[in-house]
Amino acid sequence: MENALTAFFEKVKDTVRTSRFSIRITEEGKVLAVGDGIVHVAGLRDAKLYELIKFESGDEGIVFDLDVDSIGVVLLTDRNGIRAGDKGYKTEQIASVNVSEELLGRVLDALGNPIDDGPKLEQTTPCPVEREAPSLSQRDFITEPLYTGIKVIDSMLAIGKGQRELIIGDPSTGKTSIAVDTVINQKNSHVISVYVVIGQKKSHVLKIIEEVKKYGDFSRTIFVIADASNSPGLQYIAPYSATAIAEYFLDKGKNVLIIYDDLTKHADAYRSLSLLLKKPPGREAYPGDIFFIHSRLLERSAKLNQKSGGGSITALPIVETQQGRISSYIPTNLISITDGQIYLDTLLFNKGIRPAVDVSKSVSRIGGKAQVEAMRTVAERLKIDYSRFIEVEVFTKFGAHLEEETSSLIRRGERLREILKQPQFHPVTLEDEVLSFIILESGILDTVAIASTQKVCKEIINKTKSTFPEIVGRVNLEGLLGKKDLETVKDFIVKERV
Repeated sequence: MENALTAFFEKVKDTVRTSRFSIRITEEGKVLAVGDGIVHVAGLRDAKLYELIKFESGDEGIVFDLDVDSIGVVLLTDRNGIRAGDKGYKTEQIASVNVSEELLGRVLDALGNPIDDGPKLEQTTPCPVEREAPSLSQRDFITEPLYTGIKVIDSMLAIGKGQRELIIGDPSTGKTSIAVDTVINQKNSHVISVYVVIGQKKSHVLKIIEEVKKYGDFSRTIFVIADASNSPGLQYIAPYSATAIAEYFLDKGKNVLIIYDDLTKHADAYRSLSLLLKKPPGREAYPGDIFFIHSRLLERSAKLNQKSGGGSITALPIVETQQGRISSYIPTNLISITDGQIYLDTLLFNKGIRPAVDVSKSVSRIGGKAQVEAMRTVAERLKIDYSRFIEVEVFTKFGAHLEEETSSLIRRGERLREILKQPQFHPVTLEDEVLSFIILESGILDTVAIASTQKVCKEIINKTKSTFPEIVGRVNLEGLLGKKDLETVKDFIVKERV
């Protein structure tokens, strides 16, 4: 027996000598109560806010509330059911999503897991859902346009790469349509689109996905879904997960467009969680830090300088108003955070003016700085003239006698409004937008019947493009429209209609 033990120890001696041992300390807590997606855990005294907590059932959650005797954890998964008395463990890490190029063309849940029956992700990189926004020294000026393909936006409310432009309006005014059209228009660009859906019906989500598949480039789009059937915890974390995915491509120097549809539902989910955790309610029962959760989310969108990679994240958050009250709590918060807003009006929508953008209440704080020279040349005074037309148009309803200058302004404004009307899923190219406004400025549409404005404009655009392919090519590729080229095109348009 002694010889056998000696032989055994001789055999494992080298293995023991080369092995390394270390002590691993894990803080362990005890579940006090569970209910409505909230878990109260005692014993994790060193837990940090938004830290990931794992339970012995295999479920996970994030720390949402720190109390003297316990912490409040919001569940992200509920696979096996947690019971009072179960153990919970600190992880010393923030919740993260697994990201890679393979996510392009996929539909994901709020935690970044594919839910579209596609192939399993092979090589991924974990990215924390919470990350500090780029510093001022990393940011660059916003000068490069991001085209929506929507004439009224690209001309009067230009959006630049790295900008945060709010889409705001009552229910059923076309907010999602503008967002989807913007994603569809990126099929001819190198922009990657991330579309996050928060608290919407499943039928609404499926409709958006099918529209992008049919009209856009789905292979350059990522959907992150936390629909109405998901828990408030998943609805809360979804936009942060989507932003983490966008930041993965930002770090690679790419341009990303991210749509948050919508942040009203996100605020409602956060309010529900806060009330369940018995946080003190403030205005409209929202907790006091409701501004902070949206500001820290949207500040992560930026245009980086070349030293930091040169990429960008352009954010189009959507917020819903009730009966046009843009002064309510969440809309005013988001208006103050973003770089402008696109306001959609119910009355305009009901009159058939679509997209129903109210130019007088909409603004882009980047403006002409994010327009190419060609667009800036033809759209410089467009918003001013259109706003003047809306102001004086009301007098025509009373049969008042109008001066010739006012009558001319109204005639031009009516034609401009017709040109700006645009069906969904039909984004317009840059050269077509520029030529449309040159045709309007030439005055040849003033005598055309309003109902025929679109048809006549399209005919002239097609003739101009076939006659001056070099000029049109410069507008499309370089965004340039010199004075000589502008005069040449104008002369051709006028002679064409004489």
